Amino acid sequence: MEFVFTDEQQMIRDTAEAFLQDVSTSEAVRAAMATDAGFDPALWERICTELCFQAITIPEEFGGMGLGYVELAAVLEQMGRFLLCSPFFSTVALGANALMVAGNDAQKAQYLTQIAEGSLTATLAYTGASAAKAGGQWGPEVVDATYTKAADGYVLDGAWRYVVDGHTAGLLLMAARQPGTCGQEGIALFAVPADTNGLSREWTPTMDQTRHLAAITAKQVTLPADALMCENAGKQLSRIIDLAKVAVAAEQMGGSQEILDRTVAYMQERVQFGRAIASFQALKHKTADMMLKCEVSRSAVYYAACVAQEFLSADGDAALAAELPEAAAMAKGYCSDTYFFNAGSAIQLYGGVGFTWEYDVHLYFKRAKSSELFLGNGAQQREQVAQMLLDGGE
Repeated sequence: MEFVFTDEQQMIRDTAEAFLQDVSTSEAVRAAMATDAGFDPALWERICTELCFQAITIPEEFGGMGLGYVELAAVLEQMGRFLLCSPFFSTVALGANALMVAGNDAQKAQYLTQIAEGSLTATLAYTGASAAKAGGQWGPEVVDATYTKAADGYVLDGAWRYVVDGHTAGLLLMAARQPGTCGQEGIALFAVPADTNGLSREWTPTMDQTRHLAAITAKQVTLPADALMCENAGKQLSRIIDLAKVAVAAEQMGGSQEILDRTVAYMQERVQFGRAIASFQALKHKTADMMLKCEVSRSAVYYAACVAQEFLSADGDAALAAELPEAAAMAKGYCSDTYFFNAGSAIQLYGGVGFTWEYDVHLYFKRAKSSELFLGNGAQQREQVAQMLLDGGE
């Protein structure tokens, strides 16, 4: 596959870069991450009304732009570069994707239209309280909240952890399973307004202050019948997670490139022993390694984005779409390793100031670590690819 941006895709990427360079400055990021919400509502409104980025992948019939995952990856790359604090990832890469993959026609018409208008934020909640004890697994097997059928709907009971923007999202796409089931069996997805009686939400501060996570608890929460998105949704949930991996990888790739660019610029300014440290051969080798990893990451991300687009397209290439789990795991695994390597190398190359609060390197380092663990680190992604190859060879 020979990949080249179209003129339209390049324009979208350039627009995102120019806009975020102005609005997601170091000062803006630090101000947003210190708030309980974790983002500036006024900036989010500008993104929705001026750029309509939240509507990129939403079909035109629901008021969206009807573009593809490559365009989304190009925007996420720039958001990763500038550490944008916003509910974009949760709303688009988690919420909208979940609705497009598993929602019924009525739910798509209602909620995707609101997301495209910019009046609704959404997120996906599926990791249970036992996820921390599951060996770092992030698949459908970590769903441990339960649901039971009632006379006029369903009853949810349980807890969800590590929910991106779960304390601020207006719509929660929640996974629960029938009691006594495990793995991918018995899972259902529900569309639940955040103000539903019986739901409690709490922001859980983490090391990465630029992306807020939340814990959600439901105690015998009654849902109407039309809240059900689909039953036997284990496979659909897996594909939603795969799409999210591609989105995270795009952010990681953007962050990897930005931290490399900042480090090279700093090395050209920092003088030691009468010369810029960028002239030292050993340090050149380190930055060359960083650049190589960025270039490979970029290839992995945009290939995975092409595969994701084929999966979401009704008339796409079925054979290519079937590669989504493998392509997503490869992109997420390599980009996780690359981002953490580049951020760690940057701290070393910056020297003593690398982890001081005044410099932004530590923000990228923390985002690198949190996004590495989110949805599974590099080792877990490679294990998944190995298992898929093993299964395919039997």
